[in-house]
Amino acid sequence: MPSASHDQSDNSEPFVEVDPTGRYGRYDELLGSGAVKKVYRAFDQEEGIEVAWNQVKLRNFTNDPAMIDRLFSEVRLLRSLKNKNIIALYSVWRDRERGTLNFITEVCTSGNLREYRLKHRHVSMKALKKWSKQILRGLEYLHNHEPCVIHRDLNCSNVFVNGNIGQVKIGDLGLAAIVGKSHSAHSVLGTPEFMAPELYEEDYTEMVDIYSFGMCVLEMVTLEIPYSECDNVAKIYKKVTSGVRPHALSKVRDPEVRAFVEKCLAQPRARPSATELLKDPFFNEVDDDDDENEEYLPNCS
Repeated sequence: MPSASHDQSDNSEPFVEVDPTGRYGRYDELLGSGAVKKVYRAFDQEEGIEVAWNQVKLRNFTNDPAMIDRLFSEVRLLRSLKNKNIIALYSVWRDRERGTLNFITEVCTSGNLREYRLKHRHVSMKALKKWSKQILRGLEYLHNHEPCVIHRDLNCSNVFVNGNIGQVKIGDLGLAAIVGKSHSAHSVLGTPEFMAPELYEEDYTEMVDIYSFGMCVLEMVTLEIPYSECDNVAKIYKKVTSGVRPHALSKVRDPEVRAFVEKCLAQPRARPSATELLKDPFFNEVDDDDDENEEYLPNCS
């Protein structure tokens, strides 16, 4: 009879690293990487579910204590957020020997929304509206959180998808700002094509996320990253700050969609809040049955 124990001859995938508790194991497969962190596929042995292992090499920032502080604040922030349209954080620890900050988050089965949309080009407007509505629910939660949280880097590569249930979640809160009662922040961060004009002026509120959300809707509809006609950041900056809309907007033939995007790109004071946008007639055909898609969150206390 074959044994249930694991030996070197079995076909199980080896972990290249295990967390201090022995619960989470990291595989060598990279799910994504950015300027600051790498994200690997991992496994929660206690719950029997796949997770994402986010790893930041702190030695890259030995001369930048402000960046290390920001990374720690991202993780502290993530731990406090509980919403089904925000990526959940399960565990965090610092590995001083390896010089890394590690945190385990839930993993979405279908990758990010940009890749997902390019893979599935034939999608109804109703489906795009469902995704948009879920992003807005996540923003509503962040903006009404106490203290208020501004994402500051919302774009389709930072929104993740569980394609089997049509669920989307906002992730990558690495640039988020906790702004408190004033609801204003003062640093220039983000992805240029999605940054609101006032972000460049370093005086803004959570309404910058609504502008970025409008650009996300535009990308979802046109399959084109806004301002792709510009070949450098300076040209994007010039167009954004002078109020010139991206070429992609002229390709939107549906007047209702175009008007909705324009509403999100309006001047800061004229921009609707996430709560107001959720009540917009744009979403009339979208029912709330996706609210019933409660995903399973393991108990990590």
